[in-house]
Amino acid sequence: MKLTKLGSKPTAQPTKELETFSNPNPKGDFHIHMEIPEFTCLCPKTGQPDFATLYLDYIPDKHCVELKSLKLYMWSFRDEGCFHEAVTNQILSDLVKATKPRYMKLTAKFYVRGGIFTNVVVEHRKKGWKPQPKVDLDQFPSQNSVV
Repeated sequence: MKLTKLGSKPTAQPTKELETFSNPNPKGDFHIHMEIPEFTCLCPKTGQPDFATLYLDYIPDKHCVELKSLKLYMWSFRDEGCFHEAVTNQILSDLVKATKPRYMKLTAKFYVRGGIFTNVVVEHRKKGWKPQPKVDLDQFPSQNSVV
């Protein structure tokens, strides 16, 4: 049996364009936490795949990143040779440019390669923004939000 509809081509394509939507509560600070467990890029030296889980935490100002566009943006690195440090900084820079958040932090935890785990953490703070006093609450679970 020949399949003609399935697998012929993906319905979405990777893109560097990040779409946003208006912050539903621009007067107050609230924390958005995302876990991206399937990030891949290529080692710029060997061409072998590198895998990472990315943790994105941000406090939006006027705009939030739209999730489907974020997914397609992350997919765009799959065939690119990138050093861990460079790609983490590039992603944060692109997200800051698109959303102009009050605060944003990106943590990239790359899986072991040659016996070495690499974690890269980058931050952005909007000039003049001061965080509200910290309230000690339980943190997000480490894997996902599904019970």
